[in-house]
Amino acid sequence: MAKDLAKIAKENGIKYFLISFVDLFGVLRSKLVPARAIGDMQKDGAGFAGFAAWLDMTPAHPDMFAIPDPDSLIQLPWKPEVGWLAGDLWMAGKEVEASPRVALKNQIARAAKDGYYMKSGVECEYFLISADGTQIHDQADIQEKPCYDQSALMRRYDLITEICDSMIQLGWGPYQNDHEDANGQFEMNWDYDDCLLTADRHTFFKYMVKALAEKHGLRATFMPKPFAHLTGNGCHAHVSLWDKSGKKNLFHGKSDEMGLSNLAYDFLGGIVHSAPALTAIFNPTVNSYKRINAPRTLSGATWSPNAVSYGGNNRTHMIRIPDPGRFELRLMDGAANPYLMQAGVLAAGLDGIENKRDPGKRLDINMYEEGHKAKGLKKLPLNLLDAIRLFDKDKVLRAGLGDELVDSYVKLKGQEWNAYCRSISQWERDHTLDC
Repeated sequence: MAKDLAKIAKENGIKYFLISFVDLFGVLRSKLVPARAIGDMQKDGAGFAGFAAWLDMTPAHPDMFAIPDPDSLIQLPWKPEVGWLAGDLWMAGKEVEASPRVALKNQIARAAKDGYYMKSGVECEYFLISADGTQIHDQADIQEKPCYDQSALMRRYDLITEICDSMIQLGWGPYQNDHEDANGQFEMNWDYDDCLLTADRHTFFKYMVKALAEKHGLRATFMPKPFAHLTGNGCHAHVSLWDKSGKKNLFHGKSDEMGLSNLAYDFLGGIVHSAPALTAIFNPTVNSYKRINAPRTLSGATWSPNAVSYGGNNRTHMIRIPDPGRFELRLMDGAANPYLMQAGVLAAGLDGIENKRDPGKRLDINMYEEGHKAKGLKKLPLNLLDAIRLFDKDKVLRAGLGDELVDSYVKLKGQEWNAYCRSISQWERDHTLDC
């Protein structure tokens, strides 16, 4: 046992542990375990009924256990007597393949066989809204172009700095906080790292922001498009592939105009090839498709992609190359599952390397103004159902993520789509009551 959680609890004053897992819909599930029992939990796991979460299981399935990863331990800065742990799901002596963290670890192991190690960072955008979710909380935040608005940022100083101070205390290396492009919207950035560590931190960040917002009498949401007239919540991912030591960036190419290696272009080709199917996990909700291909917002742009394209330091493309040796993937939104998101990137990228997929030529145009001039570009699906169908049929992602995960995800998301279709919206009432 590399780390003894019982010993760590005594040394650090931890009274309780949250043993957590993220289900296929991105919901964070936990059990609160007293420190006196953590030794047994570290060995055997915390028990759950899989059917009670968004996993493809029935009430007849045996107990499912979340085995906590001691390396994921985060002591809550605002409640230090509690330690948070990410768990890997097991059932009947085997890992649950159709579970997000296990899926990511499988992709990491696949990459490691070829000597690759992915590092990533995420840009998590969120809104601070009213308790009922109908409007932004700060009624003075009304600028047409509110991005980087110092006054609106400083009105939320107490909350923003408590979140940032927490990340500093945890050693995440936060380096900037800003008011984003929509009224009431914020973004906070921290250092990139190993993709599993980033996924764990991403998961905890969403919980932390919501918890600290409630502490300050506010409500935070990562919903992709909570307001039709405002820019949506993205979750851009910056990725690079390194050697096993983690010291050499294999995406860096000295002779290339953009500073990319041949390996990087192959990886990029895999992302481009699988992008339409990847939307099912990068943009996993009905609401996600109100952000993609959205009309121009109050600020003048949506900042979200409308086709599968890549460019240099150009934010109108689905993939941006901001610096040598890395990509910024701009398709993901705030609802993306932190683990499936990283797993999908790795699965597609590794396929690109294995099959030397060509990403095509870089485009140096404004896609929002001139996208119609680019011929032959793949289009992104316009709704969740189309995305699910593409994901279901995609041989690359099935081979990478496994039939069990793909089938389970497609089944549950199909049920979600059907539930949405059974609902009657106000728009329908407004436009068809008198037809």
